[in-house]
Order: sequence, then C-alpha cells, then structure tokens
Amino acid sequence: MIREMNVAQATNMGAPCLDSETWESTVPNGLKIKITRGKILLSICVSLAAFTGHAQSPLADSSSRTIARGAAVEYLYPEQVTIEAGKSVPVPLHFRIAPGFHINSHTPKEDFLIPTALSIPESSGVTLMGATYPAGADFTLPLDSTTKLSVYTGEFAIQARLVAQRGNHLIQASLHYQACDKTACMPPKTITVPIDVIGQ
Repeated sequence: MIREMNVAQATNMGAPCLDSETWESTVPNGLKIKITRGKILLSICVSLAAFTGHAQSPLADSSSRTIARGAAVEYLYPEQVTIEAGKSVPVPLHFRIAPGFHINSHTPKEDFLIPTALSIPESSGVTLMGATYPAGADFTLPLDSTTKLSVYTGEFAIQARLVAQRGNHLIQASLHYQACDKTACMPPKTITVPIDVIGQ
C-alpha cells in the first residue's frame, strides 16, 4: 500500500516496530522517496534501547544494587541467624564500602552531615533494641586541611541488638548513609539489609 506522507507523519503513527507499511514522501528538493514504517520504527526502537541502557549507568540511583552494579555500600552477611526468642542478642552485620568512597560515621563531627544509621521495620517480628557502631576514622578533605570528618571506609560491622519473636522472620532492615569521594558527595541512599532471623 503506497500513500503520500511526510517523514514526521510516518514516525508519529505509533505502530509496532515490525509493521511494514510503505509511504512516498516528497523532500524539499522535489524528489520522492519511499519510506518503510518498519525501518523507521525499528531505528527508533534501537535508539530508545540504547538510551535506556545509557540511563542505567552505574551512578543511577537504586536502593538494591551491590558495588558491582554501582552502589557505594554493599551488605555482606549474615544471611541467616538463629537467636533465642524473647532475649536481646547482639548480631554483627557486615558491610563493605567501594574503593575510593567513604561514608559518614554514625556520629559525624558536624550536625548537617548525614549519619550512617540502621533500622528495622516495626512489624517484622524482630525488634532492634539498639546498635553499636564502629568508631569513625578521621578524614581530611584534600582541599580543606582544617576540616576533619569522621568516616567509614573499607569494611565495617554494626552490632545490632535484636529481639525476635518465636518463629522464622524474613526481615528487610535498612542502612541509610551518604557516600562521598575526595571531591563530591552522592545523594543520601538507603539500601536493603535482608536477614532471615529464626527465633527459637
């Protein structure tokens, strides 16, 4: 089927990428060209796929990614713990910070800095009675030798004091932090800390 149509009209049809209708179009120099909708829309689809791939760059924000996929902090272990039901039990939760990054400690030196903090949903069957965070290490910004920050780098562990009801509880704890390198900070982020807590 041949129809007279310009390129803009052909690309706005919104048809599936595999449609194969053909049009003739007159370009400014008076020549007529044949346009196959399948070719036009296939080109658009390829371009959109390339754009989508680019948008999912390692720095794009996502709360569930590991370091390998771009997050600055990765939860390591444990995946499962068994504790005595009804009693407060310390459970060490281990994390790793990507090379070249640091995060504020739980007790940063300035009030405007975002502290690293662990939380557990109230309705999970497990209560976070408290947490002991490691001491932060002093960090001096290269461009400001007078300012010292309290940060975590490399691997660190938080001692979470958990009280579990009897039974199996798949909890989704959260770690909230802000990661920075030597020159800039990323937006604050919260990652999921999944733990299977068995109270017995």
